[in-house]
Amino acid sequence: MKTVSIITVNFNQPKVTEELLQSIPATLKNIEIIVVDNGSRIEPENNWQANFPHVKFIRSEQNLGFAGGNNLGINAATGDYFFLVNNDTGFTDGLVEKLTGVMDSNPAIGMISPMIKYFADKDLIQYAGYTPMNYYTCRNSCVGLREKDNGQYNNITAPTAYCHGAAMMIKKEAIEKAGLMSENFFLYYEEVDWCEHIKRAGYEAWVCTEALIYHKESVSVGKKSALKEYFMNRNRILFIRRNAPFFNKLVFYPYFILLVVPRNLLAYIKDRNYNFIPMLLKAVWWNLSHSKNSKNLGYPIKSIS
Repeated sequence: MKTVSIITVNFNQPKVTEELLQSIPATLKNIEIIVVDNGSRIEPENNWQANFPHVKFIRSEQNLGFAGGNNLGINAATGDYFFLVNNDTGFTDGLVEKLTGVMDSNPAIGMISPMIKYFADKDLIQYAGYTPMNYYTCRNSCVGLREKDNGQYNNITAPTAYCHGAAMMIKKEAIEKAGLMSENFFLYYEEVDWCEHIKRAGYEAWVCTEALIYHKESVSVGKKSALKEYFMNRNRILFIRRNAPFFNKLVFYPYFILLVVPRNLLAYIKDRNYNFIPMLLKAVWWNLSHSKNSKNLGYPIKSIS
């Protein structure tokens, strides 16, 4: 029987992580649970190992970002499938079994995500799949985003353009062929980039809406922050540099510089988010001055708390 490694990354959110661990059904079999503490400054208030003796805890002394933290967990995992979940999620009954059942039934599937709903409003959908990426604009759409669940996405088990980073199960052999997530993204777009590489390795990305997980969105970095603005803009450009065909790049670059940058600057000024302005300019400059594989993030990671 296939085994599943459930992997999550904690960063200064010990109580949130504990709530996730408590939501994982005790009846699950053939699983291991791995928690990577990603250089947190806030120590867990409780003794995690005493309270969760069945969990493997790994401590990184520095913040490795979303990709680096998950990669650390993957390297320590022993399962056939790796179920990467945000620490601000909550399991539902049958979640793991439904995803593994679909993976077992089709060897072409390299990764799969469940339906994701918002924890604060459990009738509101966050994810039921993704549309393909428009490489001219680096835009795509999240299927079902902020829609009330009236059953419109029931019984969907099918290919999708991308899996969702908050909850995605990946086949071990797909990672062995495609490689780990690229750590130079640090935060945002890394799972989309990873999905591209897994698909190039010959696998498909799927969604199964019969499986469900709840998500407390943006607990770690906040809904709006300078950190988020920097990495969202930097990595949007970086994703195109790493994945788009040459002609698409020729269209995207002037589109971003001549339309996106002025539009964002005006929005920052209107909303009085003046501290976002240097973050946007810094994001553009990083891509002009660094290779697409550079490990220099261009952001003082030690300042993230």
